[in-house]
Amino acid sequence: MVNLSVNINKIATLRNARCGNIPNVLQVAIDVQKFGCQGITIHPRPDERHITYKDVYDISSVITTELNIEGNPTEKFMNLVLDVKPSQVTLVPDSEDVITSNSGWNTFLYQDFLTDKIKKLKDYGIRTSIFLDPKPELVPYAAKTGADRIELYTGYFAIGYEDKKWNCIDIYVDTAKIAVDNHMLINAGHDLNLDNISFLIKKIPYISEVSIGHALINESIYMGLENTIQSYLKKIHKVLK
Repeated sequence: MVNLSVNINKIATLRNARCGNIPNVLQVAIDVQKFGCQGITIHPRPDERHITYKDVYDISSVITTELNIEGNPTEKFMNLVLDVKPSQVTLVPDSEDVITSNSGWNTFLYQDFLTDKIKKLKDYGIRTSIFLDPKPELVPYAAKTGADRIELYTGYFAIGYEDKKWNCIDIYVDTAKIAVDNHMLINAGHDLNLDNISFLIKKIPYISEVSIGHALINESIYMGLENTIQSYLKKIHKVLK
């Protein structure tokens, strides 16, 4: 089973463009769960340019599936997630000025830093995941931090797939195998869409969760939100049958 976690940051971006409450982020969180996804992903950033800290509290109150909160583990972020206690926290090494997450942790250099943050999260019973580039050599250091999972940054895969460079998946397969050998589960996210999702899961069938936001929200403009979510679920389940 590969779970689909829908990232609703782009819904908040659209709402914030007009400083009102349309679209209603809370209602979208309720609806996408009703439409069949197995989780909600949100990424509150320090400047609150999409998901706000208030949104985090509001959304956490309507979660009936799983809530995954992504972010750089600053003191403010850690205080937030330890208060909310989501199902999962995904640690991402974002600087404040990036438009979107575009790289993973160097777990060799940041092993001690991540170990400290992950211990605090696990003391509160929160599942932890480390955002990681497809680099097999970094996985053992990720495992040493005590994290439960890695989330593969799939931006490089998406570019390679679009250019029909099918061997782009090889380094991801190698990284995933090392993660399994180190008793870690695997998530994946960034630039996944209806065109490339099946190929990814076919090549790495032991992925536990995919987090998809930007493409899914854009595809839903044409297809409708419920139809788009169902399309993802059908592609995921078809590969795994």
